[in-house]
Amino acid sequence: MEFLFADWLGTPAWFWLAFLALVAALTAFDLGILNRENREMGIGESLKLSLLYIGIALAFGAWIWAEKGGEAGLQYYTGFFIEKALSIDNIFVISLIFATFAIPPRYQYRALLWGIVAVIVLRGIMIAGGAALVTEYGWLLYVFAAFLIFTGVKMLFAGDKPMDVAGNPVVKWLSRHIPITHELHGEKFFVRVPDTKTGKLALAATPLFLALVVINLADLVFAVDSVPAIFAITTDTFIVYTSNIMAILGLRALYFALAAMVHRFHYLKYALALVLVFIGSKIFVADFLLGGGKFPPLVSLGVTVALIAGGVIWSLVKTKAEEPA
Repeated sequence: MEFLFADWLGTPAWFWLAFLALVAALTAFDLGILNRENREMGIGESLKLSLLYIGIALAFGAWIWAEKGGEAGLQYYTGFFIEKALSIDNIFVISLIFATFAIPPRYQYRALLWGIVAVIVLRGIMIAGGAALVTEYGWLLYVFAAFLIFTGVKMLFAGDKPMDVAGNPVVKWLSRHIPITHELHGEKFFVRVPDTKTGKLALAATPLFLALVVINLADLVFAVDSVPAIFAITTDTFIVYTSNIMAILGLRALYFALAAMVHRFHYLKYALALVLVFIGSKIFVADFLLGGGKFPPLVSLGVTVALIAGGVIWSLVKTKAEEPA
């Protein structure tokens, strides 16, 4: 039993096992109960599931607070709220991807679910790599901080250019190198269809598989912002990974509640831009203005929540006023 208390990336192994068991249980719940049959999820059910996932994430944060201390708990909550807000911005991109490939709502949940499974693995690889680099080269935190400030400023002045899903280089490459059906085949990612040249059955991808690939590519793009943002809050790998994953786990449930009204959150991106600038700036403030002391975690959480809440409220008020009578 000694291995349970062995240090792994700065945290006892049993912490990691407990978290992975929770993720496995929630994924099994999705696969075995919620996704037993293909159907369109209603807004009411989506909101209830979203609240359930948020409640579990907040309770997990309370456990971290009790086991690792108040500072770790505040860092977890700050990372969770940042990632949750970024996931709302991600929902617009996901809805655009589904629209491009003409994926009906009853099959979207399946693609989202397997997309989340892939994200859990990919984020783990990115965060493990980032943690190793930061441990070896501490100055990379300043690079992350500068990148966050640059990204935030860029977001403030960027236009609303839509994502060109059909023109994605990966989609074009896949279309040239593997057979792809023109129509959906239910929930299947791959099917066997007659080859146009030989007439024999050959394996071919479906549009649902292409949508899954592009969703994961989009997440990697979003991870370029979110992972450095949480490393700028804490270098504790356990906090970085768990806050990321707990925010993402509820994305598939949240999607169906917000996809139809994502346009109502138009001004949230400006709040997120300010959050990125703030998170990046506080590293320089802590090291050069506070003499290397830590930036107060409670202040970080308070400013983050205030900016995100302000962006959501302003978006809802402003877009409501802009709607035609």
